[in-house]
Amino acid sequence: MKVALCFIISYDHVLHKEALWKKWIQPNQDIINPYFHYKQLDAISSPWIKMYAIPPQNVHATSYFHVVPAYMSLLLFAYAHDVNNQWFCLLTDTCVPLVSPEEFRARFMALHSQSIIKCKPAYWDISMHRRANLRLLDKEFWLANDPWFVLCRAHVLQCIMFISCKRDLYHKINAGGIANESLFAIVLQTFPKENREADGSPKWLNESSTVSDWTRMSSPTSPYLFKEATEENKQVIAKLLEDNPQALFLRKVHRDFPDESIMALWQTKQIHPQKKYTKTHTHIWLILGLPLLVAVSVTFYCLLFHTCATV
Repeated sequence: MKVALCFIISYDHVLHKEALWKKWIQPNQDIINPYFHYKQLDAISSPWIKMYAIPPQNVHATSYFHVVPAYMSLLLFAYAHDVNNQWFCLLTDTCVPLVSPEEFRARFMALHSQSIIKCKPAYWDISMHRRANLRLLDKEFWLANDPWFVLCRAHVLQCIMFISCKRDLYHKINAGGIANESLFAIVLQTFPKENREADGSPKWLNESSTVSDWTRMSSPTSPYLFKEATEENKQVIAKLLEDNPQALFLRKVHRDFPDESIMALWQTKQIHPQKKYTKTHTHIWLILGLPLLVAVSVTFYCLLFHTCATV
């Protein structure tokens, strides 16, 4: 079993904490596959990032409002690249690992069949804001999800099936902008028998895997940027960990933030006892998965090219 670390580095084509990531990955290199989505391959200066950059033909135009094609391209490529990939972690260039390599491995081994993604009802007025075009959807799909999360393999396959079988709905959602903060909750809602218990509760871990400080926003659309290891910043990060027991990553971290302060968190945070969660039903996906992936791939990429052309 392996983990796909799926980075989107479309702005500066760097990973702000590359050296730290390499040090963190090294003890678990037997179970980790990095992948990078970018804008221009020749804009990447790091040989290490270039080594794990997805092929140029799999790269799609991205912006703040339209980043879903990049998500989907990364997910599909990582899904097909290694059948052993069981976790798919969506990350940005400013993310850092919050837990030690040992704890991350323990979490993955315990929860590899679970997605970790916070989903909830949309928190904006859908009649006023065009985000994900929720106003055009049935009420059950008026949903929001964390923009950065962990999906299990079964749920990545559901994303692929959604784009193939719900093509018009995908276009409608993506055309609304900032669809990455609703689409994945909608996908999970589209497969209720596979993703919900009899009482309606989710079978995935409905918690945040990537945490940010939204109490001190750096801009109207961005969380706080951690640049200095002040006592206040250390307390804020500690509080984020306390409030989010499934947190694995922190965003946004400036390249000047001391590596030592992050590594200190790895030493102090202990492995949490894991609850037993109901496993996502995957038997039908395992039966249909590989032949369906081959059948869907052409349609999927044609759809992405069409989407990018209309943005």
